[in-house]
Amino acid sequence: MKIALVGIPGLKVGKHNLKEPRLEEAHRLEKADKLVYAQADVVDQSQLVDADAILASTEGRLELILMDLDFVQTRLGRNPGEAERAVLEKFQAALESDHLASSVPLTEPERKAITAHALVTAKPVTVASDEDLAQIDALLLRCVREAGYMVFLTVGGKENRSWLIRQGITAWEAAAAIHTDLQKGFIRAEVIGWDDFAANGGETGAKRAGKQRLEPKTYVMQDCDVVNFRCNK
Repeated sequence: MKIALVGIPGLKVGKHNLKEPRLEEAHRLEKADKLVYAQADVVDQSQLVDADAILASTEGRLELILMDLDFVQTRLGRNPGEAERAVLEKFQAALESDHLASSVPLTEPERKAITAHALVTAKPVTVASDEDLAQIDALLLRCVREAGYMVFLTVGGKENRSWLIRQGITAWEAAAAIHTDLQKGFIRAEVIGWDDFAANGGETGAKRAGKQRLEPKTYVMQDCDVVNFRCNK
């Protein structure tokens, strides 16, 4: 995923490890040759339109609101159609009240009426305080969660690793995060929930306790599931 920075000093653009503490605990419980974190791509403000999420300072949040308000007011001044105008006026009221565009509930017809417009505050925006900036690893994880992402884990052998996926996707969709071949040949997912994994001292203990489940491709992934995908070669 791509996170755009607005008014965040001291955080370099580029790839950043998402240092999920549960992966570190899994690495302690289940030995592997190396530990590999999922990553996020941190970009500057020039890439706002392409970003999946925005990480902003308090001042940066206001800048985003003013940016969207300027766009909405300009568009309203160009005599849009009735349906588009109604939605833009909703956004204008929210933005003028210091709310983000994402706070405005829209029906499907209303979404279609503004489909050509990309308001930046319609994206997930995480606001960071000065105290948050002292804990960058935790801040990036919060930004990821608030943007609707989570991780699952694979453990043992060559590496213990976290994989970044959107919340609510299926096991079949998650398999592609590792490799599209796993998705194409998907047979089943062998899943241990994180709490069961940790409570039983790792994968072996969880299996012995009967905590590993065989799940079909329609299984909805849960945060920090420990998964082994079985597939046809």
